[in-house]
Amino acid sequence: QVQLVESGGGLVQAGGSLRLSCAASGSIFSINGMGWYRQAPGKQRELVAGIRSGGNLNYADSVKGRFTISRDNAKDTVYLQMNSLKLEDAAVYYCNFNVDLTRGWGKGRGYWGQGTQVTVST
Repeated sequence: QVQLVESGGGLVQAGGSLRLSCAASGSIFSINGMGWYRQAPGKQRELVAGIRSGGNLNYADSVKGRFTISRDNAKDTVYLQMNSLKLEDAAVYYCNFNVDLTRGWGKGRGYWGQGTQVTVST
């Protein structure tokens, strides 16, 4: 019903920047919130940044001041600008949308992107 397509991951040197994108398509009536999560090998998936429909933002302490989440409502797309990347930022990054579906098919449904690898080198 809803598909999320991520792009923008890759290999970057420490101190560099990357911009991730996640575009949603499908039976979306409204978007309640969007977020970026990451999971490093051997670790649990953690919230990196989130943005609610009203515009409220939240960030993990480890990325505050370096990462910026933003959205394009017209395109149902969320972005994550990552600056001053550190070795510990390396992980698979996943986007997540919480949406209400059209035609009364459901509210507050969560969907995940396929994940995009971010590798940070010295």
